[in-house]
Amino acid sequence: MQLDPALQQILESYPKLPETLTPDLIVKIREARLQTILDIEERPFVHAVEDRLIPGPNGDIPIRIYTPKSVEERLSAIVFFHGGGWTLGNLESHDVACRQLTNASGCKVIAVDYRLAPENRFPKGLKDCSAAVQWVFNHSGELQVDVNRIAVGGDSAGGNLSAAVTLLFKNCGGPSIWRQILIYPATDALRSIEQSPYESIRKNAHAPILTSSVTKSFWDHYIKTEEDASNIYASPIRAQDLSGLPKAFVITAQYDPIRDEGEAYANRLQESGVPVQLTRYSGLVHGFLTLPIPINEQVFQSIAEFLNE
Repeated sequence: MQLDPALQQILESYPKLPETLTPDLIVKIREARLQTILDIEERPFVHAVEDRLIPGPNGDIPIRIYTPKSVEERLSAIVFFHGGGWTLGNLESHDVACRQLTNASGCKVIAVDYRLAPENRFPKGLKDCSAAVQWVFNHSGELQVDVNRIAVGGDSAGGNLSAAVTLLFKNCGGPSIWRQILIYPATDALRSIEQSPYESIRKNAHAPILTSSVTKSFWDHYIKTEEDASNIYASPIRAQDLSGLPKAFVITAQYDPIRDEGEAYANRLQESGVPVQLTRYSGLVHGFLTLPIPINEQVFQSIAEFLNE
């Protein structure tokens, strides 16, 4: 496994997740990660950052709005959903990444703190995400964003939620999402590692940060039944019709168990007539977006070019 040298150095001291995540262990991991948050002085500077609560389907949803310094009256916007296997992550876990994305793209970024599993299984988190996107469209004037340039994006579980929201809005007559940014997205519910059609789930079974066993554990906490697993809003790749979806940028990592399903989804989109840009980063693993490695500057720049082309 030829890992990126900077990544290799970080992984030497990176904590490993257990192969099976219990609900109690998930709570402990959440608490431990909150204790390691960077001081505000150590984070990339952004012109303005604002925390707000917006109405959701089951109470208020916390969001964080990042505004770049710009002379434009109406900015493009990215509604961002964090990764973490639908069970981990929050506004803090992806704060640095959202700041980097804001500065690189010149877009307003709205990060969404959706409800997490296993306390809130599918489709509760998705409902929060779709409500947040609808709120951004409804409040585009107040937010000073261009209603015709509102994108969605996220990493891992957040990539899954981004794909699901675009599909949901298309099928249910929601506002027209401008673009989708899917960073090593989960697109097909994993019920069996051995029977999965994606070779990377076996080839990269013991990859750093995310193993195949942990991947399955995340899915088991997110969905309850086989019916959930086949639901197109949990497994977007199972949708028969992907035509008419917004232009997509799909990013994958070489040593990622879910690499192949992300690339398969990109291919399905392309076959359906959706413009797609697919980039696989060599030497990287799942979760690299939130790690302090030099190549991420290139990653965020490529997202900026996709949005501003």
